[in-house]
Amino acid sequence: MDFPIISALILLPTIGSLFLFFTKSNNESNFTVKYVALFTSLVNFMLSIYLWYLFDQNTSEFQFVEEREWVAGFVNYKVGVDGISILFIVLTTFITPLCIISINNSIKFRLRDFLIAVLIMESFMIGVFCSLDLIIFYLFFEAGLIPMFLIIGIWGGQRRVYSAFKFFLYTLLGSVLMLVAIISIYWISGTTDVIKLYQLGIDPKYQNLLWLAFFSSFAVKTPMWPVHTWLPDAHVEAPTAGSVLLAAILLKMAGYGFIRFSLGLFPLASELFTPLIYLLSVIAIIFTSLIALMQDDMKKLIAYSSVAHMGFVTLGIFTIQQQGIEGSIIQMLSHGLVSAALFLCVGVVYDRMHSRLINTYGGLISIIPKYSVLFMVFTLASLGLPGTTGFVGEFLILMGVFNDNILVAVIASVGVILGAAYILWLYKRVVFGKLINKDLEKMIDLNKSEYFILVSLAIPILFFGFYPEPIFNTIEVSVDNLITMYSFNLTNK
Repeated sequence: MDFPIISALILLPTIGSLFLFFTKSNNESNFTVKYVALFTSLVNFMLSIYLWYLFDQNTSEFQFVEEREWVAGFVNYKVGVDGISILFIVLTTFITPLCIISINNSIKFRLRDFLIAVLIMESFMIGVFCSLDLIIFYLFFEAGLIPMFLIIGIWGGQRRVYSAFKFFLYTLLGSVLMLVAIISIYWISGTTDVIKLYQLGIDPKYQNLLWLAFFSSFAVKTPMWPVHTWLPDAHVEAPTAGSVLLAAILLKMAGYGFIRFSLGLFPLASELFTPLIYLLSVIAIIFTSLIALMQDDMKKLIAYSSVAHMGFVTLGIFTIQQQGIEGSIIQMLSHGLVSAALFLCVGVVYDRMHSRLINTYGGLISIIPKYSVLFMVFTLASLGLPGTTGFVGEFLILMGVFNDNILVAVIASVGVILGAAYILWLYKRVVFGKLINKDLEKMIDLNKSEYFILVSLAIPILFFGFYPEPIFNTIEVSVDNLITMYSFNLTNK
């Protein structure tokens, strides 16, 4: 098609943020800026759905490719999508308007600036998932740190400055080596074009070092054990909308990077370092699940659960099998929806009681029943109940791992049990039991916007849990091509 639809998806939120920038910032204009931001994000969501509708599921080629010369002879602006990336774009554009709707009570000051940060971050996140040049990918990948740093540092909790700088330094330092690796790839191959690099391949003698350089960035962003410690602090201090964007989208950029670059560009190194990934993933699943069991802060518990769930993702990716990789993609999409919903559920009660401590609550089922029912749906999806997206992803991942390494699969399965333990224990203590805290009696059930947001998240979790066929149809050919290319490069080097 002649219309540059992917560039439009990237630029539209930034255009909306520029409109907000020239709007007066005062209490009277808050209504206007919120609805301008919401309108912009909804248009982008509809545009992404249209892109998915136009997408040809029967080819593994990159589609809607746009290429323009940027730095002559060195960097081209090149973007496009395949079956793996398009669903992450849809997830990003779906989560962003829900975040904007959710800020009714949580953002008390500088609303315009907060919305500008959210929209700019949406542009950067979409850019990551459709970049077909390593330099462009790196710029989008790192630029996303800036608005999230501001969201945590300005609108976060009491320890917001510490958490913001910890988040920024961990993720930035992890990516310095990736930049060096990208420059090295240009020196070795003469291009940073991802499609050309797939065709040319990377010289085997350089692959191990390059893989480790990319791994240093992706491991921090995923986050993998032991470089995960920035995540709980960032989640606890970030406002609800910030936590949602961080858990639902930002963590997925690293998982996507593992699939697109670690497997696609460095197959020999990926084969060599698979045992390392298995070891770190299993430790993350078991260790952080045990830590989650000890938490008394709801946000911190969900943050540690995110580390455990992403451990399953990295396990599935490095099985290098159809089931494992497809399961990892579905698990990332599922976690994007479920973690967003869980953080929003915490935000609902925090806005009313100004406490995230689990022992503040108890007996909510008799006071706010609508909230309790929806919270139950997301709790069951998090532990992987059949009929939810959480089950589809985890089941496929474990099948892939069982085919590759039975011992790793058995240990990872223990993580499923621990995951059920900590999330059900959270739900029991918050929703059931005696109503000890009498202040809870003053709580009101979900308002219209909160109900709309949580139902909007519950619908795809249940729909794709029962009928994941649209997702499988979208990713199947691209994943199969990735594995074929990986196997070919492995046997011909």
